[in-house]
Amino acid sequence: MSHMTPREIVSELDRYIVGQRAAKRAVAVALRNRWRRQQVPEELREEIAPKNIIMIGPTGVGKTEISRRLAKLAQAPFIKVEASKFTEVGYVGRDVESMIRDLADLGVKMVKDEEQQKVALRARELAEERVLDLLLPPVHVGERRVQAMGEREAAEAPEESGAATRDKLRRMLREGKLGDRIVELELTRAAMPMVEVFTPQGMEEMEFHLKDLFSNLMPKKSKKQRVSIAEALEILTQEEAGKLVDMEVVTKEAIRRVEQSGIVFIDEIDKIAGREGLVGPDVSRQGVQRDLLPIVEGSTISTKYGMVRTDHILFIASGAFHIAKPSDLIPEFQGRFPIRVELEPLTRDDFVRILSEPQNALIKQYVALMATEGVRLSFTEDAVTEIAAIAATVNQNMENIGARRLHTVMERLLESLSFEAPEMGSCDVVIDAKQVRAKLNDIVTNEDLSRYIL
Repeated sequence: MSHMTPREIVSELDRYIVGQRAAKRAVAVALRNRWRRQQVPEELREEIAPKNIIMIGPTGVGKTEISRRLAKLAQAPFIKVEASKFTEVGYVGRDVESMIRDLADLGVKMVKDEEQQKVALRARELAEERVLDLLLPPVHVGERRVQAMGEREAAEAPEESGAATRDKLRRMLREGKLGDRIVELELTRAAMPMVEVFTPQGMEEMEFHLKDLFSNLMPKKSKKQRVSIAEALEILTQEEAGKLVDMEVVTKEAIRRVEQSGIVFIDEIDKIAGREGLVGPDVSRQGVQRDLLPIVEGSTISTKYGMVRTDHILFIASGAFHIAKPSDLIPEFQGRFPIRVELEPLTRDDFVRILSEPQNALIKQYVALMATEGVRLSFTEDAVTEIAAIAATVNQNMENIGARRLHTVMERLLESLSFEAPEMGSCDVVIDAKQVRAKLNDIVTNEDLSRYIL
């Protein structure tokens, strides 16, 4: 659980996301409230429910990124789902409970990876021993020693010679001198049953259990494979780490973490905001809201790892709400999202900052990509301003897709350079405003062309 203050959380989010201060403050308080809840007396702790959030704003302004970065800061299981993919029970499509099952899967993977990191050193040692067994099969004094060396040699050779050779091989292995040598490794894999299990909607859990049952019934298959020692070491390290990890402990901790710190981001919530009396494609919209309601309010969902309570999972919903309004959601659903935050559309100045300021800024990404080919790419200040202005203009004249427009503009601008870079060798390339205009102005001024290209 994160011990960061709201101010520290906002500061960390500022490293990756430009602007949107109100949204950052709202999620920072929500995250800090989780820590606060853990400090209150236990009898009161269960009564404190998370304050779920609705983010309202056009596409590409940072709604998903804020939630994703928040989950990383909290080191919490996080899943993004689209409300439009769900359907009311009885209709064809995914049922809403699947989001919690997916979140549980992510939680188990997260905890398992952490536990494997803890035993990585021991797993590596065991993997090294198995690789050494492949290079120098263990031979003991007695019949096996005589068979391996012959009677006279076994009598004359000192017992320590095998251990000395093994130690020498171990040193060479750790120094990477044996990495390219090929060994034959026996891999055991469970046979996949040629049975496809279909279950009715709402009974997906039965499908998981049946598949597990069939896979356990099938005999495991062994297959010999020739791999390099470096590859064998990695394969065996993973295998040994898996043996050292107690999956019962992992599952228990994963469920606890999902229940206490899980975050579900429901995108396109405006797509299921339907009014009373609608027919046709809108018939199941309110049904999806009604199905989501008990999960958001707090219920117990069956997963293949056990029962998961959703009472303290934080739900963050988002939508553009171009046509529908938050008030079009059913009242009970609105009541479960008490915090509403409006995100601002991005301006040209925001685009300038997005291109260069964040830790993962687009320009930094392209500079790093070109550096792999030996091309030292750089942008002048007026070039950055021009790119931002073009993106803002295209957004204004056509659909406003926010910062995602910068990706299409940058790709178009650097298309030739990306293609020719491997043949250019080591060189410097400077992009200025004049080059930006030469590459993009014709496309921007031709509205029909820009619709297809930008």
